[in-house]
Amino acid sequence: MNLTLKQLTAFCAVANTGGFSRASTLIGLPQSAISVLIKELERELGVRLFDRTTRRVELTGAGTEFLSTARKVLSDLEHAVEDSHALGERKRGRLTVAGPPLLVEALIPKVLAPFKRDFPGIKVIVLDARTERIVEAVKSGEADIGFGTFDHLDASLATTRLARQDLSLFCAESHPFAERESMKWKAIGNSPLIVLERKSGIQHLVDATFHSVGIQPNEEYEVTFIATALALVEIGVGVSVLPPSARSLVGSRPIKSVALTDPVATRDITMISRQGRSLSPAATEWVRRMKVEMNASYGQR
Repeated sequence: MNLTLKQLTAFCAVANTGGFSRASTLIGLPQSAISVLIKELERELGVRLFDRTTRRVELTGAGTEFLSTARKVLSDLEHAVEDSHALGERKRGRLTVAGPPLLVEALIPKVLAPFKRDFPGIKVIVLDARTERIVEAVKSGEADIGFGTFDHLDASLATTRLARQDLSLFCAESHPFAERESMKWKAIGNSPLIVLERKSGIQHLVDATFHSVGIQPNEEYEVTFIATALALVEIGVGVSVLPPSARSLVGSRPIKSVALTDPVATRDITMISRQGRSLSPAATEWVRRMKVEMNASYGQR
């Protein structure tokens, strides 16, 4: 069966107005064109839809039954078009964003509040999770986009760098290191170190950097969350190497961050999405705003 939108539109116009002439005025087609469309539709359906006389046009029984279906098809199509326009204009829709807890806490509030103010019809779902969970959520389609520090992503994911950060040393203000503006990695020496679990992309970078300068760090404590690492730093039991976004958790606490040099260890904050899938207008706008906020907060090199 090969029905067309023009045929359904012409049929409903004739049924609603009760004549070909009035239908012609309503939809802006010549009477002859409407007549052809109705005949094509009747031929396609195999039934007569109208009884025609010189004075009037009336629906047949089959036409009356088909009218409700035709009206529903046109109505559903109209709503679908309206929904598509709303999505394209970012007036309606749903956006799921996945990221690590630290970046979620540091950046999402700065992006979410103005985004919701400008696009109140977009429902935003934030999934704060570990790296492997972020990757899994994006691959499965549970999340539209994810962001964080990733190693060894496969070809099923597309990547966009949002920002680049230099790792810093975090120590208590009472610690001797707090007097320095910068220090070399080798200077950390045998200082008790608070490290993140080995699943962390940040810790992978820290381990690799220590290895590159020939240092075997004194790993005194291993924790899961950066907030926990900072809590231990605050009480002075050790120091920790963390990204600058950790400063958002410091607040007024007596903790200082010190730049690390020789080498400067950098990590990329990357946005991931499914390869070959276009981002929705809402996701595209979200990513643009995240880039702006990250560049304002951390810069990009």
